[in-house]
Amino acid sequence: MLLSEPIEFIWDHGNIDKNHIKHGISNEETEEAFFDERKKIAKDIMHSGTEKRYILLGKTKKQKVLFIVFTVRNKKIRVISTRSINKKEIHLYEKKT
Repeated sequence: MLLSEPIEFIWDHGNIDKNHIKHGISNEETEEAFFDERKKIAKDIMHSGTEKRYILLGKTKKQKVLFIVFTVRNKKIRVISTRSINKKEIHLYEKKT
């Protein structure tokens, strides 16, 4: 999946503070990962029920690698969840495409 520029995000009452409360990751950090030139994006087939979901692995400006689940609504990105990548997943980000 390719993301066209400029990228717009939807931060509504359902997701505005959820990732910061649960995982200590701000919306700004989450957005930074979408601009990582080495980011990896894949379809989240297992969780794509009523809408298509995607997984993004990307680094923030502070070099934190994030695991982000998102969907696209009206050409805008709505983040479903964000967390730091775990040790078992780091190879997925480092893998060359």
